[in-house]
Amino acid sequence: MKAKRRVVTSGDARPTGNLSTGPKRTPTIRRIKSAIVPASASASQGGRRGGRDQGAADGTSARATSPVSEAAGRSDVVVDLSVDLGRGLVLPNPILVASGTFGYGVEYGEVVEVDRLGGICCKGTTLKPRIGNVTPRVTETPGGMLNSIGLQNPGVDAVIDRYASTWVGWRTPVIVNVAGESVSDYVEVVRRLDGVPGVAGIELNISCPNVGRGGLQFAIDADAAAGVTAAVRRATDLPLLVKLSPNVADVRPIARAIADAGADALTAINTLSGIAVAPGHGRPLLGNVYGGLSGPAIKPIALRVVYEVAQVVSIPVIAIGGVTELADVLDYLAVGAVAVQVGTAIFADPTLPVRLVDELDEECRRRALPSYRPLIGTALPRKPAAPSSKGVEYRP
Repeated sequence: MKAKRRVVTSGDARPTGNLSTGPKRTPTIRRIKSAIVPASASASQGGRRGGRDQGAADGTSARATSPVSEAAGRSDVVVDLSVDLGRGLVLPNPILVASGTFGYGVEYGEVVEVDRLGGICCKGTTLKPRIGNVTPRVTETPGGMLNSIGLQNPGVDAVIDRYASTWVGWRTPVIVNVAGESVSDYVEVVRRLDGVPGVAGIELNISCPNVGRGGLQFAIDADAAAGVTAAVRRATDLPLLVKLSPNVADVRPIARAIADAGADALTAINTLSGIAVAPGHGRPLLGNVYGGLSGPAIKPIALRVVYEVAQVVSIPVIAIGGVTELADVLDYLAVGAVAVQVGTAIFADPTLPVRLVDELDEECRRRALPSYRPLIGTALPRKPAAPSSKGVEYRP
């Protein structure tokens, strides 16, 4: 019988600040270089952006900001940033990197302090190698980018052979993103990953065509989503995260079905489907026609999905979509996320996730909080709110 492996990476106190220079960094002011990095009016220690404060930890408005206690900012106070996702998977902090934006982690080892991240969701991995879609596969858009990579990867066996021995030496847990076209695909990939040292968990990318149901995505059908989740749950004791698609009318029943089927956490959201038109307007730009939209442009949608899902499930929700600064992290925490994944912004600034860890730590010190947890859910209603499909209707 295979022994269960407890993944705990937060036991050691992690230093704050920039390790290369010693003193802590203040929140960063970033200037526009491309649509991927939006303007930030200023990154003050108060966490304000565009004249709006993120609100106190108890949910009160910043316009009635309470005095900061003498303990705030003390370097000897340890802020607990750890995140328990279930089944022994404890992240050292709530800042992860999103699948498809950080490779398998080793690609960024020379420019990023990998061991200071909360977690790494590696590139999507399939049963067999995939060469990906035809080019062009990426294009920048206002406030983001479209990608149509097509899950290019060397296959699960090669991923294990090439990277697992490196992952096992990292303090940061690596969560393998798994994709497939059938339930049996997902199950077989997970079986091969189960028990591999260095694999801390699984993130299911269920926004793939279900060949058993005529190409329908698992993620847009509650029964299909629950079915693949349950099958994978039976195949492994590894912590299981399932990634939600925003390309649905109502995500709540799908989220509930996945939670009931045995998922330990949800990640929200995957990219939105979109297209771009080539110069000359004679054809679509991307070789595959359709691509996934990511970046700051999708943040309001991701916020809405997290807000809705957090009200109907009891398992943790990890937010993804347009995180470029601390204010974005605080927004997602306020609507119920316990952690965030940084994605598209990494292409412009690979060091951003580590800085966000420092800035969240500093923000908790500023508010005299021993943990970041009081920041979670401050914007959620006391009773479940109406779904967005009803909330946006005009009411005289």
